[in-house]
Amino acid sequence: MTDLILTPGVVSLADWRAVYVGASVRLDPACREGVLASAATVEAIVAKGEPVYGINTGFGKLATVRIPDSDLAQLQENIVLSHAAGVGEPLEVPVVRLILAMKLASLARGASGVRWETLQALQACLDHHLIPVIPGQGSVGASGDLAPLAHMAAVLMGVGEAMLKGERMPAAEALRRAGLTPAAFGPKEGLALLNGTQVSTALALAGLFAAERVFQSALVTGALATDAARGSDGPFDPRIHALRGHRGQIEVADALRGLMAGSPIRQSHLVGDTRVQDPYCLRCQPQVMGACLDLLRQAATTLAIEANGVSDNPLVFAETGEVISGGNFHAEPVAFAADMIAIALCEIGSITERRIAMLVDPVLSGLPAFLTAKPGLNSGFMLPQVTAAALVSENKSRAYPASVDSIPTSANQEDHVSMATHGARRLGPMAMNVAHVVGIELLAAAQGCDFHAPLVSSPLLEAARAVIRAKVPMLGEDRYFSPDMEQATALIVSGALAAAGGALPGVVEGVL
Repeated sequence: MTDLILTPGVVSLADWRAVYVGASVRLDPACREGVLASAATVEAIVAKGEPVYGINTGFGKLATVRIPDSDLAQLQENIVLSHAAGVGEPLEVPVVRLILAMKLASLARGASGVRWETLQALQACLDHHLIPVIPGQGSVGASGDLAPLAHMAAVLMGVGEAMLKGERMPAAEALRRAGLTPAAFGPKEGLALLNGTQVSTALALAGLFAAERVFQSALVTGALATDAARGSDGPFDPRIHALRGHRGQIEVADALRGLMAGSPIRQSHLVGDTRVQDPYCLRCQPQVMGACLDLLRQAATTLAIEANGVSDNPLVFAETGEVISGGNFHAEPVAFAADMIAIALCEIGSITERRIAMLVDPVLSGLPAFLTAKPGLNSGFMLPQVTAAALVSENKSRAYPASVDSIPTSANQEDHVSMATHGARRLGPMAMNVAHVVGIELLAAAQGCDFHAPLVSSPLLEAARAVIRAKVPMLGEDRYFSPDMEQATALIVSGALAAAGGALPGVVEGVL
């Protein structure tokens, strides 16, 4: 495969997603000149002996302490080791790959004062599939993701642990097996590696990618549930949505209408159906899912900017020889984006669960109670709906905005923090909860359509139904239900169900 070329500052979300799923990357060599100029600026400052924060001073509350030139290398080593104070389960390997690539691209912007050799150390980790073991907890998303990024930087020094081609081992051993030499950081380099929002941004992007998949799958299962309940596609008429004007709502209505087009089940109820309106969970899908789509796209735009930005401190401006201290490490934009994704995930799951509840209720759906031909003797889909309700309620508690919280750190020097990192870390489990809920709806909607035989649904929805029926047969008598749900969830997570639905509106492609 051809390496994906990272051109600092202009990497697309599609390319970041490719990195996340395992694409090999190569830094654009055109950035080398700017990196060298930035490093030369730091060297000149050290030679002058003037105190400049981050280069020859202490850090945070200790910024007024001048460090002798003879101790500058030790200073950078100390900040890495002292800040490697994370706890909890390690971040997943795809997330850490994304962190490494984003840190590489950020430093390559030529504003961080690091040497080319340090960028090569990051590149070597990606080349050799040497993935630092980074504890997931310990960042408040303020002065960068200090603790987790310190664990990343420590591995470059041969300290801590790393995964090498899937095997966990001491970092020094991983470097030795890969034929790499432990890094020794020069002035400013340890701080440049530790400062930055790459961990929170990578976690938020992982959440965004997962949210897009469950969103698209929920469009398919929502359309299938509408057909199973003999619902109307009238609420998806484009004229309704054009009058309101929201892009996401218009696109979702188009998708739902396309998914149901040509359904004999729908056609059979155009005459003689006495219902005037469907429940909101069917009728208001464009309004709810469209709003979710707009929200996810807004988050995607923010994260695309952040992933390409420079967020360490201080920043080096080689053209003037200045080093300016600021606050780009504050992850407030990422925190807001993560909160938006969390809210969207919560709502996708919420409206999906309401459709499941509608399908199992014979009064609302007109289908057999709990979607079983022999209710009473069989419980059918009674408990899967309970599971969906439990997962939705769990997501509601997780969806509370993380960004509205703050706690002072570093002796009140860092007195307002974003909470972006744990706000982004929750997104993976939330997305998996929604995947389970959408998987349950897939089973329930397919079962509902089975009761309409010999009538079938539309060509696209029948293709989707064939995907699940290839794994899970129609439920006749009660059976051990959990494996069926696992199969359905796997189709959501893999994207197989969304692929069966044809061209569906997405979040990542065509956003920027």
